Amino acid sequence: MIYWELFLAFFIPNIVGYGGGPAIIPLIENEVVGRYGWMTSQQFAETLALGNTLPSPIATKMAGYIGYDVAGIGGSAIATFATVAPSLLLMLVALGTLYRYRDSIKVKSMSQWVRPVIMVLMAYLTWSFAAEGVDNAGWLHVAIIGAAATLLLWRFKLHPIWAVLLGLIYGGLLLG
Repeated sequence: MIYWELFLAFFIPNIVGYGGGPAIIPLIENEVVGRYGWMTSQQFAETLALGNTLPSPIATKMAGYIGYDVAGIGGSAIATFATVAPSLLLMLVALGTLYRYRDSIKVKSMSQWVRPVIMVLMAYLTWSFAAEGVDNAGWLHVAIIGAAATLLLWRFKLHPIWAVLLGLIYGGLLLG
């Protein structure tokens, strides 16, 4: 019964929530704190703070932690699966439909028209990261890291993980 409740507590917010992890956090809190009473609001806030300190999506980390806290490793696995399952199912349906009609003129046109939108979204994301970097580390460090990453990726064709690792080392050594 506890596994089924964990599944519902994380599946429902993820299937009805829209806008990514931060948008569904209040829905998860409603289930975990309000409906099932597995945590207090303070404990949930501490779990959210812990989730924000680690890399990767917040909702999956919180699901893994809360699931483990409630029902051990099995609970962690079920809560994490319930968190990723809605997106996974929707992606499989969307990809299956796109693949079935991949030769259609409409699908090809749609794919071409979405590319500029993706480019704008990525440019906005890059600008946001750069602005946050300037606020936290200063424009000189952002310029040095950005130039070095550009050089490593375009000129030397290194895998992006090396640029990320070198950025981490730079930040750790020079920015503390």
